[in-house]
Amino acid sequence: MPLIHRDSPYPHWEFEDPARGDLLRVVPERGGLVTGWRSGGEEILYFDEERFADPTKSVRGGIPVLFPICGGLPDSPLPQHGFARDQNWQLSALDEGTGVGLTLIDNAETRALYPHAFGLTLELRLEPGALAITAVVENRGSQDPMPFSLGLHPYFNVSALEGVGFEGLPERCFNHLTMADEDTAGQLQRLTSGIDLLVRPSGDVKMIDPGAAGGLGRTITLRCSHPLDLAVLWTDPPRPMVCLEPWSGPRLALISGDRRLELAPGANMSLHTRYELS
Repeated sequence: MPLIHRDSPYPHWEFEDPARGDLLRVVPERGGLVTGWRSGGEEILYFDEERFADPTKSVRGGIPVLFPICGGLPDSPLPQHGFARDQNWQLSALDEGTGVGLTLIDNAETRALYPHAFGLTLELRLEPGALAITAVVENRGSQDPMPFSLGLHPYFNVSALEGVGFEGLPERCFNHLTMADEDTAGQLQRLTSGIDLLVRPSGDVKMIDPGAAGGLGRTITLRCSHPLDLAVLWTDPPRPMVCLEPWSGPRLALISGDRRLELAPGANMSLHTRYELS
């Protein structure tokens, strides 16, 4: 199925699986942003179109890409979550016709913030009841090692914040709002007030929305795969959405060394994650 450009409800590219009617919407010039994922006739991603229409405001919705850092980095020119979500990406259809590819190559603007020659490619594949994502990071330089972190920031529609539950989370979390370790269960009770926490799960994480799909309920399972196996949970009330984000490293990883990834000159690394619906 080829990529089709649509002008409505906003300019974007669309990839549809003709067998199931599932589709992806992508805006490559706005940070390689996936703005929509439809599966089983339902829109899975939350997306604020009105805010998106104002380029001076940060996006609230879709799947922003975090690279080469997750979070902020003190005394660095890098903006919060890096620059990938602000760059113009190149879009292509995957050869096997299962999804889309997005590619970002270093340029003068990125090198002023992050002095490395890099390549970053995302492959997004529609599967029955699932979205599989592979990221390939390449150090295109010939001399220096390249440190980085990678994360995705998907916004998921929920019927109501009050009813959302989780499985697979550890007892303790790191609260980004207080920058301290805290009890995970206590933080989850604050979904309607706003949370921003990082956990280090030992396996997959499930988000359960009993009111979704007309009351039939929906479970979104984040399949954690090393090194993209940390998870961040974030809410922004009163928006009816929850972010369930795979990160490769915590905030400040490039300084602390905690799960900092590094590529030798000419080397590359593939990182995988997958969201399943049930």
